Amino acid sequence: MMNVFRRSMSSVASLKQASKVVCIGRNYADHIAELNSARPKQPFFFLKPTSSVLLPGEGPVIRPRGVDLHYEVELALILGKQVKDLAAEDEKTAFDSIAHYALSIDMTARNIQNEAKKKGIPWSIAKGFDTFLPISNLIAKSAIPNPHSVEIYLTVNNEVRQADSTELMLFQIPRILSDISKVMTLEKGDIVITGTPKGVGPVVPGDVMRAGIKVDGKELEESKIEVAVEESTSSYIYAET
Repeated sequence: MMNVFRRSMSSVASLKQASKVVCIGRNYADHIAELNSARPKQPFFFLKPTSSVLLPGEGPVIRPRGVDLHYEVELALILGKQVKDLAAEDEKTAFDSIAHYALSIDMTARNIQNEAKKKGIPWSIAKGFDTFLPISNLIAKSAIPNPHSVEIYLTVNNEVRQADSTELMLFQIPRILSDISKVMTLEKGDIVITGTPKGVGPVVPGDVMRAGIKVDGKELEESKIEVAVEESTSSYIYAET
């Protein structure tokens, strides 16, 4: 039993060695509306650094000083093999390429992102601070027979803020993996997060976020995330670019 436990923990820890984290933006219509964004004609994606990954039990999410910190709960895909130039209609290869699922919270410095959008400059900083990607334990594929029909939720201080079905995704997983793989090769171990539903909002130091996945109304134990928010003690203070 101990050897099984160690192998499991090693797999979770290996997420920090992923070559990249690819994030799908604007993949739920109501979320697009709440941020007054344009609906994309094809999957829109960006990168987070693997240094932003926060494993279960590693500690709190750290809010940099001067940052308006927002949560975005998302279903995550953990790749088990290389994917390159995948055809969108090749659903079997798309799902065969996934080794595990997980739940993640894409933390965002909203004021930094909004400034960057307004000025037309990159907003990697808004997504890239350390601890800005809390992630759950790995979830076996067998536990999620249909990833396009599960509920993902997030609470702040036990108040429900996000709770929607992945059936509301504008672009489903085969199309997502296809579009990414035609631009950049997805490698074994890479993390793909698939977009957030409506209800995003701020958290402040002292808040506690909890999140999870429900399949047919039953919560998956391995999907649970519980993480507090703390203020940074770093010398960094956000200032307008």
